[in-house]
Amino acid sequence: MLDICLLGTGGMMPMPSRFLTAMLARLNGRLALIDCGEGTQVTMKMLGWGFKAIDVICFTHFHADHISGLPGLLLTIGNAGRTEPLTLIGPVGLQRIVEGLTLIAPELPFPIEYIELTQDAPNPIRVGAFEIHHCPADHMVKCFAYRIDLKRKGKFDVKKAEQLKLPKPLWNKLQKEGSVEHEGKTYTADMVMGENRKGISVAYCTDSRPVDRITKFVEGVQLFICEGMYGEEEKKQKARENKHMLFSEAARMAKNANAERLWLTHFSPSLNEPEAYLPVAQEIFPMTELGEERKCITIEFPK
Repeated sequence: MLDICLLGTGGMMPMPSRFLTAMLARLNGRLALIDCGEGTQVTMKMLGWGFKAIDVICFTHFHADHISGLPGLLLTIGNAGRTEPLTLIGPVGLQRIVEGLTLIAPELPFPIEYIELTQDAPNPIRVGAFEIHHCPADHMVKCFAYRIDLKRKGKFDVKKAEQLKLPKPLWNKLQKEGSVEHEGKTYTADMVMGENRKGISVAYCTDSRPVDRITKFVEGVQLFICEGMYGEEEKKQKARENKHMLFSEAARMAKNANAERLWLTHFSPSLNEPEAYLPVAQEIFPMTELGEERKCITIEFPK
């Protein structure tokens, strides 16, 4: 299972009741963070999942509301006792920007490993237990959407094992170790396993226009966390100019992508009552919910 927490829901600037948008994923006690604006470590402290276990931080882009909280967070991670490497992922220029920010955090007790999302960057990227996919978004600067996937292998197929005439005492070893030797022949796990079962997928996209490549990228996810900068339909032109999304546009993406659930986030500071515009999105995609500070969900493998 995968735990997801939306640490904040604000865009542009933190508000008294809103932290800046960021998402935290927890898998087997390890953590992956997406975005780190001002105040991110404060809402993380309120959540209580800890800091030392953060293995990777992904940045959608380099506007201040998505990265300016990094120096303080790195110091807190170090004070929590981390010494193993920390991986940072983001657009080209990541290392230069982080090295500038960390001039005020010069003595970290752990090394930083950088993965810049060039055309040659791996996709997915695997960091510890996390498999992280990335897709270019459509914003004023280079920006990426992310998806975390948990794969699930197929079940052991007894009939396949019997057809191979493989002795039963070797079945368990084959499943656990991936291969066994028997009578001079090598047997591999794929020879006795059924088709892969549906896993877990969670996608996160902020600061973008609704484009087809992102809709395809988030196809079938159990949870789609997407920006809803503006609720008012009359702000569509402003959204186009600033490369952001309306509630209705995010809902239409979720519907077209066959997502199971949509959480709206990254609200404009001028959007005082996002709940007033929620019905507009729910009319398009009924499983739309408003993001809230430290709103959490545990996603389990489908039965």
